[in-house]
Amino acid sequence: MEWSSESAAVRRHRGAAERREGEAAEPHREREASAPEDASGGGRTRKRSTESGGASRGAGTALCEARTVLALALYLLALRALVQLSLQRLVLSRPAGLQGEFDARQARDYLEHITAIGPRTTGSAENEILTVQYLLKQIRLIEAQSQRLHRISVDIQRPTGSFSIDFLGGFTSYYDNITNVVVKLEPRGGAQHAVLANCHFDSVANSPGASDDAVSCAVMLEVLRGMSVSSEPLQHAVVFLFNGAEENVLQASHGFITQHPWATLIRAFINLEAAGVGGKELVFQTGPENPWLVQAYVSAAKHPFASVVAQEVFQSGIIPSDTDFRIYRDFGNIPGIDLAFIENGYIYHTKYDTADRILTDSIQRAGDNILAVLKYLATSDMLASSSEYRHGNMVFFDVFGLLVIAYPSRVGSIINYMVVMAVVVYLGKKLLQPKHRNADYPRDFLCGLAITFIGWFTSLVTVLIIAVFISLIGQSLSWYNHFYIAVCLYGTATVAKIILIHTLAKRFYYVNVSNQYLGEVFFDTSLFVHCAFLAALTYQGFCSAFMSAIWVAFPLLTKLCVYKDFKKHGAQGRFIALYLLGLFIPYMYGLYLIWAVFEMFTPILGRSGSEIPPDVVLASILAVCVMILSSYFIKFIYLVKSTKTTMLTLTLLCAISFLLVCGGAFFPYSSSPANPKPKRVFLQHMSRTFHDLEGNVVKRDSGIWINGFDYTGISHITPHIPEINDTIRAHCEEDAPLCGFPWYLPVHFLVRKNWYLPAPEISPRNPPRFRLASKEKTPWGSMKLTFEAAGPSHMSFYVRTHKGSTLSQWSLGNGTPVTSRGGDYFVFYSHGLQASAWQFWIEVQQVSEEQPEGMVTVAIAAHYLSGEDKRSSQLDALKEKFPDWVFPSAWKDRMAYLVFSVS
Repeated sequence: MEWSSESAAVRRHRGAAERREGEAAEPHREREASAPEDASGGGRTRKRSTESGGASRGAGTALCEARTVLALALYLLALRALVQLSLQRLVLSRPAGLQGEFDARQARDYLEHITAIGPRTTGSAENEILTVQYLLKQIRLIEAQSQRLHRISVDIQRPTGSFSIDFLGGFTSYYDNITNVVVKLEPRGGAQHAVLANCHFDSVANSPGASDDAVSCAVMLEVLRGMSVSSEPLQHAVVFLFNGAEENVLQASHGFITQHPWATLIRAFINLEAAGVGGKELVFQTGPENPWLVQAYVSAAKHPFASVVAQEVFQSGIIPSDTDFRIYRDFGNIPGIDLAFIENGYIYHTKYDTADRILTDSIQRAGDNILAVLKYLATSDMLASSSEYRHGNMVFFDVFGLLVIAYPSRVGSIINYMVVMAVVVYLGKKLLQPKHRNADYPRDFLCGLAITFIGWFTSLVTVLIIAVFISLIGQSLSWYNHFYIAVCLYGTATVAKIILIHTLAKRFYYVNVSNQYLGEVFFDTSLFVHCAFLAALTYQGFCSAFMSAIWVAFPLLTKLCVYKDFKKHGAQGRFIALYLLGLFIPYMYGLYLIWAVFEMFTPILGRSGSEIPPDVVLASILAVCVMILSSYFIKFIYLVKSTKTTMLTLTLLCAISFLLVCGGAFFPYSSSPANPKPKRVFLQHMSRTFHDLEGNVVKRDSGIWINGFDYTGISHITPHIPEINDTIRAHCEEDAPLCGFPWYLPVHFLVRKNWYLPAPEISPRNPPRFRLASKEKTPWGSMKLTFEAAGPSHMSFYVRTHKGSTLSQWSLGNGTPVTSRGGDYFVFYSHGLQASAWQFWIEVQQVSEEQPEGMVTVAIAAHYLSGEDKRSSQLDALKEKFPDWVFPSAWKDRMAYLVFSVS
């Protein structure tokens, strides 16, 4: 009986489908339902009249699938091409070569001289002597050429200090005798207020650091020259800070803003940074509050590129990075603007970050913008009383690099809620209209919402299943060097699943329902979803809600404008053209932002550690982007005759991509000279010594500690270097802080897979010295341990308290110990040249009688990042074995562990 009932339902569905095809062939016949609602619960059939569905004579004509798909594809490709053109046009107008204008050729000369020095780690002669000497030489030349109405002052600062920061799970930083080169350009009569321009000339080890951040310092030198030779008088001073310890987690900027006498003059700042190599410099942070700063950029910048979306994404902590902006904001209470190059992050912090990869036009546009904004601020009346304008946030975004639109967030909230109300009125009128005997719009609308969400949910689940499977079989990052593979694999799967769900709904649920009516229903559901997001984002105070407003306002206006034509002529070529034209702005800007998302996140996924499956992340982002882009195209699924060819094509493309990826056809990395995308590997030749409570050595070992900073680990390396395999996986020392490894920064929670290759003990010429200077009981019952350490320019100090004890205070930061993720304490130390021994103390408090052997374990790791002590013959030999698509960053470490008791 059950089989018979199902067969009858299937026959009714087939008959309904045939009737729809007949109606498509005879467009002037009114749609009729030949059967009442199916009693068995399969597909329901009902009659739609002109009044209920809004379909007039001729409106029953279905669109041709091939032409519709081709039109939508060409539309998206054309928009993508326009976005690419706007991004490639770096400079809107060329400088006239007048005195005081920015000269990119001179800035490039500065850049090439700085990068020719080589890697510039803090504490190295390259950073502390050679680069500083070059900067001072150029500053003196600029001073000699400056106009008499300006005065230039130069100061070399060597600050010492300490602070805690919640970056990377939280840790404390200590610096000693690091270097800042500070230049003040002011009116001849002096100034009481100043704007700060900040760059850093240090680099990470093993990288020339052209983009991060030598190019910014080159730009600042040329801006200083341009302003100093200008005949335009300044109202306020401009302080140029060339800081020498940013890569040491923002130490030099802290030293300036908390200790330098000129810091009290600063009322606003501009920070120049990099997360990529060249392209356009993006304004990705402003404030806090102080909307007048955004207005200054809007008014002055010649080649604007700014987005409040980038600001809210960056400040959410999703991107594992930070800049000096945080220091000036948190420790100086100063508002500012943060800019960074974001293109080609694949070679960021690698040996490929060279001056020749930065286009001269990128330098020109950055210089034009910085020079113009600094001039604007240095002559602004608002700078002197900036605190009076500290109210509210700003919504800001550029329009394809042509101009910036900015308005207060409170105005944005009003606009957003007005758009929401327009949608409420539009949908409310439909939902509250009297029910027709053959139409139930509220029910169809709610069912449409359910189908839409089912389509999105199932498509997300589908791509996640694919991503997890690919990760499990060891083929992650196959798209890293071939991004189109991600689109062909995850993008097509998302689109195919969405089309499948809606095709099933059209065939088995909406039987004998006007295609035109269904197109309107699903347009309304998409509009409602975007409106709901708009209301939620606005209520939560996100300035990024303007994007949702664009994706609601323009489609709604488009619908109202083309409705009469749609009702009169049905879904024809004219309707498609008008509809897509109305969606031009939201789709164009959506693709503009989607480019920025993938430009930033794709390279980051190649250095995000071993614990985060990058395919899962990328598949999720790509699926969400497809859902957004397809939202207003869903209606075409119901307007076309069939979707079989489209689904078959997408499924076939996805299947072929899947098989090729599973078969390893796409290698993730590239050593191409024109476009390298290397795999990052850290090699640390370390020697460790473990002591017990009595100070006896209980363990000593030496080896090369290997970390691959992406999800693939060493799977691609083992075929080239067989001795690096999973049999040499490093084991965690459970009783030691941070598993007993010499972590340079507390990123242990991101990289849990590492390898250990035994090697001879290292003997640096400058061995570290670490001793307990004193141990005393305090009147309040705690134990105060004072230590003294000396060694190379970079050291890490680790603390783990045993059960029953806690670290109550110390001489670092603000005096309150800050734990890292996992519960241990991490202190990052660095010094410049000629630093004295580092002395500090910790105070350990016993909180219970349960105390195992000892009450606190401390460890110190000395990192040799520069000079001859950085190298070893074993490291050099191992580096030579790596294929050319690997970028191995190598140095040496010595590490010691000690245990102390309360008695």
